[in-house]
Amino acid sequence: MLLVSILGCKTIRKIDVIEPQIFKNVLSHWASGVTVVTTLEGQQRVGMTASSFASVSVTPSLISVCIANKLHTHQAIESSGFFAVHILNVAQVEWGMRFAGMIPEITDRFQGIAVQTAVTGAPILPGVLGWLDCRVHGAYAGGDHTIFVGEVVAGESNELAAPLLYYHRNWRQLAEEIPTRR
Repeated sequence: MLLVSILGCKTIRKIDVIEPQIFKNVLSHWASGVTVVTTLEGQQRVGMTASSFASVSVTPSLISVCIANKLHTHQAIESSGFFAVHILNVAQVEWGMRFAGMIPEITDRFQGIAVQTAVTGAPILPGVLGWLDCRVHGAYAGGDHTIFVGEVVAGESNELAAPLLYYHRNWRQLAEEIPTRR
């Protein structure tokens, strides 16, 4: 069942605790691939590619993202208390470049994307390999960056596809073939 959120976006099925298998399925797509972190600052959607993303624990389901202190996204996550992480597929090169700020003429990184929300209200990008919606569980100073640990409250793993990888300043996939099963 889909509901309409206060931002006029569709809301995805709400749950309070993610099923461990869904969590594992989403993480199985991430092979050092390109991830996008999204959140809200007031009513404004904020998003950027993440330089570091990792699983912390399956039970409870926790992940971490590393965000530079000087970035706008850092302050937005700190003030909102939530974020979502998305694993892009190889067909989403333009999104990777857009959220990395590599297309300067795009001022609204979400323009033209049919964003949804799940539990926290963080923007959820459609058609990605997988996404995880998180409440901030803890924040740990790391010099010029903060490691945000998120408690995963919702997520979705989509069909098998190749992840979008960023390697030596190139956006691509490393292998031509993808696995036929998990």
